[in-house]
Amino acid sequence: MKKISVLLAEDHVVVRQGLRSLLSAEPDIEVIGEAGNGREAVQMAQEFRPDVVVMDIAMPLLNGFGATCQILNDGIQTKVLILSCYADDEYVYRLTEAGASGYLIKQAAASDLIKAVREIARGNAYFSPSILKRLIELYRESHARNRPLRSRNGHLTSREQEVLQMAAEGHVNKQIASALNLSIKTVEKHRQQLMDKLNIHDIAGLTRYAIAHGIVESPGRISDAAEAGEESGHGGEAEKPAPARIAASLGP
Repeated sequence: MKKISVLLAEDHVVVRQGLRSLLSAEPDIEVIGEAGNGREAVQMAQEFRPDVVVMDIAMPLLNGFGATCQILNDGIQTKVLILSCYADDEYVYRLTEAGASGYLIKQAAASDLIKAVREIARGNAYFSPSILKRLIELYRESHARNRPLRSRNGHLTSREQEVLQMAAEGHVNKQIASALNLSIKTVEKHRQQLMDKLNIHDIAGLTRYAIAHGIVESPGRISDAAEAGEESGHGGEAEKPAPARIAASLGP
């Protein structure tokens, strides 16, 4: 029996390890790789061509939305399952419009994650019940008003969104240019264009916007994760505790 190949894209090590342990315990699922940021996720998806990518949203360098778009636009036969703490309409709408096959909140039961991976690998969609309900409501509202839903970030190009994320994470133009293989002048142009489109003209404003829209993780969430890592005796990268019911199923 061919196993379902899965790539995990999650920046917090403790969550990633728990997800690997959970999924690898299933006889028909094989975790073939782990990515700690969105760029790694895109590169590994291109290299390994997994059946399913389990994707977090808030990741460094390239967030889950950008990574999902790049993976699905690359022409490889890979499905994306979003697994995130964020359940706002904006995130759900943007990711489903980008082509994600499923969306689970991290408070879901472990059995839901396993079922979602299997369903998506078969070519079906799978959503947490609360998210599916909101999606139906959103599309009903759109139909009633006779106008399509629009993402608030839809007017930013994918490159502008990458520059926005890296700028909000504190990277200067030279660092952004190096990471994206662009000239500094090109980065400056993208930065100015996104500021004009958003009508935001300082880094503090861009950072607030990026946090509010789930493009980068909020300092409070990062701080909480770091404290949890220190209490457990781990240094280095901040580790986010696996949320609620999934956490209880991940084991030691």
